[in-house]
Amino acid sequence: MSTPEIATVDYHAGGEPFRIVTDVPEIGGDTVADKRVTAISDPRADGLRRLLCWEPRGHADMYGGFVVAPDDEDAHFGVLFWHKDGFSTACGHGTVALGTWAVQTGLVPADPSGVTDVVIDVPSGRVTARVSTSGERVTAVEFVSVASYLLHDEVAVPTSRGQARCVIGFGGAIYAQVPASAFGLAVDVPSLPALIELSREIKGWLNPRPYAAHPLDPRLSGIYGVIFFDDLGPDEQGNPHQRNVTVFADGQVDRSPCGSGTAARVAALHATGGLGPGRVLRHTSISGARWTARVAATVRAAGRDAVMPVVTGRAFRTGEHRFVVDPDDDMTPGFVLR
Repeated sequence: MSTPEIATVDYHAGGEPFRIVTDVPEIGGDTVADKRVTAISDPRADGLRRLLCWEPRGHADMYGGFVVAPDDEDAHFGVLFWHKDGFSTACGHGTVALGTWAVQTGLVPADPSGVTDVVIDVPSGRVTARVSTSGERVTAVEFVSVASYLLHDEVAVPTSRGQARCVIGFGGAIYAQVPASAFGLAVDVPSLPALIELSREIKGWLNPRPYAAHPLDPRLSGIYGVIFFDDLGPDEQGNPHQRNVTVFADGQVDRSPCGSGTAARVAALHATGGLGPGRVLRHTSISGARWTARVAATVRAAGRDAVMPVVTGRAFRTGEHRFVVDPDDDMTPGFVLR
């Protein structure tokens, strides 16, 4: 790496880390979606991702984003999301973190009304972090997703633990969704190793098949993650309550309820009657983080009925770093052990 020092600001949203990097190499492409494609094979951009995500500066479940110029003229900035295996098309917890960061740093001045819209250009489209403030405190962030929709209902997927029937939905990325009970498991820490291996089996079976194809944009194709959930029954107001863990990329575990995954979950529940008008999904992650989600509007997208999900959570700054690379360090850019 030629950069002698790399500054980052780190947040967590629902327990999931997000490392923000503003000083990044020039990445070619007319749009943020094009920049993502370029970054995948650009040794400078991908090398910086590995340096900041892999050990010893990161870990196998690290997450972050490069702030880049937007192509959406109404966006405040663009972002390329990354994880240990590459660059993703969407990231809801990252959007919550970026909205918080933008207001806290003054990049986007806080609106006197107490609600500030931070518009972000991501590879799958425009998202908005609607940041609520009280004085100088950020009290909540609503992540307004891209249009989300059901792609396939009840897809039978063979696994080492028997056949499972998965729902496939899009919420900025494509997710397979299946109850953990289908495998005799639960969304808990003891079941996590088995759920990680099942996620690899499910993705491995679905990805070569049409179920993983995006209907309009092949750059968005591929099963990004598998959402395992427990249905906890309705709350006192009749709202659905589910506990979930999203396993994305190659076995990476989301500690948060997963923003884009929650958007995909909202789309699937709405399409199958599980999230009726005026209802709110209570989504609890394996770490215990609690977010809520609702349908803000119904629309048409990709030739089908779709919804505009709004996911509400919070993010908190955990630190600032100035990473360096010793020229004698033969373990640059780093390594991952799983």
